[in-house]
Amino acid sequence: MKRDLLAKSLAKMGSKPLITTEAEPKVDASSPRSLKSMSDVLSQVSAQAAQDVDVSEIGDSEIADRFDVSEGLNDLIESIKASGQQLPALLRYRRGAGPRYEVVYGRRRIAACRALGIKVKAYVKEMDQREALVSQALENSARLERSFIEQAIFAAKLEDQGFSRAEIGDVLAVDKGTLSKLIGVARDVPDAVIYKIGAAHEAGRRPWLELRRLVKTENASSDSSLLSLVPEEGSAAEKLAAVIDALQKVIDAQHGAAGPSTKGRSPAPLNKMPATSVAFRSKGQRLLIEVSDKKERGFISFMETQLERLYKEWKEKS
Repeated sequence: MKRDLLAKSLAKMGSKPLITTEAEPKVDASSPRSLKSMSDVLSQVSAQAAQDVDVSEIGDSEIADRFDVSEGLNDLIESIKASGQQLPALLRYRRGAGPRYEVVYGRRRIAACRALGIKVKAYVKEMDQREALVSQALENSARLERSFIEQAIFAAKLEDQGFSRAEIGDVLAVDKGTLSKLIGVARDVPDAVIYKIGAAHEAGRRPWLELRRLVKTENASSDSSLLSLVPEEGSAAEKLAAVIDALQKVIDAQHGAAGPSTKGRSPAPLNKMPATSVAFRSKGQRLLIEVSDKKERGFISFMETQLERLYKEWKEKS
C-alpha cells in the first residue's frame, strides 16, 4: 500500500503539466494515521507548481537518512547540467533565524544544484516534523537503497521522535524482527564509531550484528578505544571488517585466548556450595548462580526477591 501510494504521488509530481484534477490516492482505513496524513500531504504537494529556490535559503534536515550525499554526486551534477533537474525536491518552511526552508527530501539534488551554482526546483509545503519525516522515509524508500546502518540510524531517530515501532516498520517496509535488529545496532554501537566507519552499502547486516555482539561482550573496549580501532584508510566495508577483527583480538587477549577466537572454549567450572546443589561463579561484573536439584530451585526465586535488600545492606557497609 505504501509503495502504491508513493508511486502514484510521485508520478503526478513528475508529470508536465501537473494534473490537479486527479482523485486523491486511496488509503486503507486500517493504515497508521501517519501514512493517511501523508496521503493528504502528497496530494497537496502534487497540486502545486514547483518553485525555483535559491539554495542559500535551504537548511538541512535535522534527521538525515543518508550518511553521505556526495556519493555518486558527480553523475547527478552532469545529468542536471545536460538535461536539467527532472524531479523537484520537497521543502518545508522553517521557523526562527537561519534559512527560510528545510529540506524534506532531495538533498542530493540540492547539493548538485549548489555545485552548479543554480537554483533548485522544489515544492514548498507547510509541514510539521512528523509529516516531514514520514514523507522523507517514504520517498527515499522508493528512490534509494539505504545501507543497513543508514536504515538503523534513521529508525532509531524516528523512535526518538515518538514514532511507534509499528509506524516505523510501515514507513521503512521492514518486519518487527528486522526493525528490532536495526534499532539494537544503532543503540548499542557508538555513533562516533558508526559514522567513522561509514554507510558500508556492500556490507549487509551480518557484520553490523557481529560488531554489536562484540561491543556488548563483557569487558569490551570503551567508546574512545573502539573509535581508535577504526582504520583511517579503506572503504567503509573494509573499515567495518577491520574493527570487528581488531575488537575480537582485544576480547580474546582479555580472556587469555591463544587463538583468534574464544568460540568453543569450555567455561571455567562453578564453585560448589558444600552440602547443597547450589553452584556459582563470579567474573568481572557478572555473577552466575545455578541450582541442579529441582527441590532447591526455589532458591533462585528467593535470591531475586532479596537482591534489593542485599544491595542496600552492602551499600550501608561500603
